[in-house]
Amino acid sequence: MKKAEVKELGSKELQERLDAAVAALDQMEINHSISPLDNPAKITHERRMIARMKTELRKRELNKK
Repeated sequence: MKKAEVKELGSKELQERLDAAVAALDQMEINHSISPLDNPAKITHERRMIARMKTELRKRELNKK
């Protein structure tokens, strides 16, 4: 998912994708602790995407008030 795609999604869909991304990150970190991932930079990328999604949701929440 790209930065522009995050802004285009609806709030409900963005929240669903955020929940899925958090679950995927948790699983990725567990797998990485057991045996190293081929590309550990994926963990950093996933964390940053989660932060972008949370930031966009918070921005929308503040704009509604």
